[in-house]
Amino acid sequence: MLDGDGLPRGVDPGKASVARMYDAMLGGEHNFAIDREAVAAFTAIDPQVRTLARANRAFLGRAVRFLVDAGVRQFIDLGSGIPTQGNVHEVAQAASPGAKVVYVDNDPVAVAHSEALLADNPDAAIVAADIRDPARILSAPQVRKLIDFEEPVAVLMITILHFVTPQEDPGGIVAAFRDALPAGSWLALTHATDEDRPDTAAAVGQLYRDRATSPVTARSHDEIKSLFDGFDLAEPGLVYVPLWRPDRDEEIPEDPSQFWVYAGVGRKDA
Repeated sequence: MLDGDGLPRGVDPGKASVARMYDAMLGGEHNFAIDREAVAAFTAIDPQVRTLARANRAFLGRAVRFLVDAGVRQFIDLGSGIPTQGNVHEVAQAASPGAKVVYVDNDPVAVAHSEALLADNPDAAIVAADIRDPARILSAPQVRKLIDFEEPVAVLMITILHFVTPQEDPGGIVAAFRDALPAGSWLALTHATDEDRPDTAAAVGQLYRDRATSPVTARSHDEIKSLFDGFDLAEPGLVYVPLWRPDRDEEIPEDPSQFWVYAGVGRKDA
């Protein structure tokens, strides 16, 4: 459905969208001028932003393949964004045909494009919802249809929790999903940090507050690690995103802190 400006209903034409900005960083086409302008401002702060976005996307693929190898056949991708290359269902179903994937996003453009992409895929669906409402997500018809909570489930929170403010309780959000999962389930996340590049993180945080639909709260290594309470981190632990189980052909940066996003994958044992 379109509004009077020809935009999908629910789109704020005066604000850049987190999902559409990420699409622009990855070279996608489903973004608006206001999103590209915000990415240009981001690039002025950190010229490597597109490289960081690609590294984050590459981690997602590695993590999904790792999880399939670990026996997972069900995925909930929170804050999934606009479909691009290497979507979770593509990676998971290539490795294990029939793997079930539920995407969740609150951006109308992301939801519309996901619905179109998944129309002929009976094993994948999109839920229009906000990560801040775990109960609504967990009870959504698409989740109840595709996800069997008697079997291991992987919950993916890729560059989404730093858009949750302290007042919105990111730890409580993670705990709500954790408590719904059976033993043997997994959490994979990436999260911006202010530990080694505080000035960059502060400037980006201000940019998102001024221009985008969600602010950014970068966190320390310890704060991000605490989000894994109830999960045992797989090796190599919580590390800068390009350092998490890189493929043989992936270049390891001399200064990993330039990729100021931590990545980790953890298993729920009880």
